[in-house]
Amino acid sequence: MGLGILDDKYMDHVPGTTRYFDDPDRPQYAADGMQGLKCDTSGPVPIILVPQPSDDPNDPLNWPLWKRDLITFILSLTAIFGTALGPILAANTVTLSIWFAVEFSRVAMLTGYFLLGVGVAGFIFVPSGRIWGKRHLFVGGTVLLVVTSVWGGASGKNYTSLLWSRIFQGIATAPFESLVNAAVGDLYCVHQRGIRMAFTNLAVFGGAFFTPILVGKITHTIYWWWTFYLVAIFCALSLPAIFFFCPEMAYRRETSLNLDLLATENPATFKHMDNDKDGHEKSGVSNTPTAAQDSSATGEPTEVNRTSETHDAVYPIPPKKTFRQSLALFDGRKTDESFWKLLLRPLPLFIQPAFLWACLIQGLLIGWTVFIGVIMAQFFLATPLWWDEVNTGYAYTAAFIGAILGFVIAGALSDWSARYMTKLNGGVYEPEFRIVLVIPQMILGCAGLFGWGITVDGLLHSEYPYPVPLTFFALEVAGMVIGAVASSLYIVDAYRDLAIEGFTCMIIFKNIFSFALTFKAFDWLVANRSKAAPLFNALGAVQLAVCFSSIPLYIYGKRLRGYFYRHDLLAKFGLR
Repeated sequence: MGLGILDDKYMDHVPGTTRYFDDPDRPQYAADGMQGLKCDTSGPVPIILVPQPSDDPNDPLNWPLWKRDLITFILSLTAIFGTALGPILAANTVTLSIWFAVEFSRVAMLTGYFLLGVGVAGFIFVPSGRIWGKRHLFVGGTVLLVVTSVWGGASGKNYTSLLWSRIFQGIATAPFESLVNAAVGDLYCVHQRGIRMAFTNLAVFGGAFFTPILVGKITHTIYWWWTFYLVAIFCALSLPAIFFFCPEMAYRRETSLNLDLLATENPATFKHMDNDKDGHEKSGVSNTPTAAQDSSATGEPTEVNRTSETHDAVYPIPPKKTFRQSLALFDGRKTDESFWKLLLRPLPLFIQPAFLWACLIQGLLIGWTVFIGVIMAQFFLATPLWWDEVNTGYAYTAAFIGAILGFVIAGALSDWSARYMTKLNGGVYEPEFRIVLVIPQMILGCAGLFGWGITVDGLLHSEYPYPVPLTFFALEVAGMVIGAVASSLYIVDAYRDLAIEGFTCMIIFKNIFSFALTFKAFDWLVANRSKAAPLFNALGAVQLAVCFSSIPLYIYGKRLRGYFYRHDLLAKFGLR
């Protein structure tokens, strides 16, 4: 029992628990004793490349680093335009209510159905991306962003037309919300991912909060439909960049090269257990790292050998694709697994405590953020402020600052806390150390919820100036970002082989939950006589309870990892 985490009774080594020098998230140096592996020699000490690049010149890990960074930049920039469509109507609630002659609740549904489109499409696109690659989804998503944004702007007085355009905008955005981070895993070795992953997350999250700041001014100056037309223009400019400079980044790599997925176990631990064979064979990977072919590769691996020394006859090295060949939308399957199995695989994980916790920790605060955005106009566009779209849009500056604050806090604490606790634990790293990030999430997020409800009510009676509730909104958003980082890091570290399914669960939950909230936001506010404090006190209490659920997961998380390693949930549902 290390630092309050209970050991598993049946396993000597539980997947996810590592010696810190074996931690896949830490650069491993050739001097650590692992020889015969490709290394990044751009620094003073060679760093072992994890995963190991193959000898194939078409392997994305063999592309020049500048090319991979260009792909990441293009995808992130387009992701900003796509995710901007989520809150794009936040500052225009009253404008659209008057324009379409509908209630505020029906304007809120325009955001809700967008989120529904993202959630449903993400559920489908993730297995599609795993089987056929991501390029066709990024190209198709960008084309659909252009078409649906023009559609939305040209809806005129037809509310139903705008509603359907919002649904398809959500579908178009789904590849960028669900697969851009996964593309970072395809393009970079582990020691290169950190800053790139932070950049893509900032693009997906930060861009969404920056959008309303501009939308209010755009609406006031050149009318609301130009907010959609501008997105269409920027996405149209991004389309040739994606088509010509973003080739397929998914790659079918030999299992032995995925050093970050290798697991070890003690078979003697299972010799008296009924499920010995299943538990021992299900990992599908070797118990010890197999040295890859010798080479002096750098951080930008090139064609070291034209044929593989180990698999010369079985795996001939293909020639490098021409530029024209790289433009193909499909270049073969990336896995032999069934589409339907991959599609349904995330669903059983909702009953696994760790994944349910991750969905709640991340998804609830995202939902409450959407909730605040939906009802904000009720308080700022009426008495006593009588703000127009411009000032209401500027109010989102607080949320954007909160998002940046959340990223800074999460970035500063996530790795530092893990290293510190690992040191206290005698050099043994437990994924449950990531759960400690819930503490700042709880402090900031819950303070933001309770404070927003109290002070926004006081705003109506001139008890508080408008910066006070906006400050609490910023705290709530900061807590949301920290929670998203905490849950993502825990799932990746504790259940690395199920990380994609875990992220799919979180995408489904947060978008469907936020969609549901848009239906009830104004009804709940009316039921409370337009008083926010009782409502947000209840929401804060729910969030507090979810944060406290982190305590039993921290204590029993290692035993859960061991239990579900021995009793494979997906295998029981026939999805392995």
